[in-house]
Amino acid sequence: MSEDISKIAMIAIILEGMITYFKEFFVTGTFPWQMILSLILGIIVAVAYKLDLPKYLNIESHIPYVGCILTGILLSRGSNYLHDIFTSLNLIK
Repeated sequence: MSEDISKIAMIAIILEGMITYFKEFFVTGTFPWQMILSLILGIIVAVAYKLDLPKYLNIESHIPYVGCILTGILLSRGSNYLHDIFTSLNLIK
């Protein structure tokens, strides 16, 4: 049961990050070059090192690299954001 809650929380957090980026890129009307650079670097690092947080939580995609890309989005949000995620998923004690 707690594993299911962790999966749901993980997906919700990833979606929140994607919505935040979507809002910044298309709604505000400004060009957030720092966010874009952070997003690109996060995805490159996650793909290069095959970092796949959803796979770690047994959420596997049938589409190659989707987990790495989603992990890259999380990485691009920063270390405080990731610490909060890991704490809420009880991955950090």
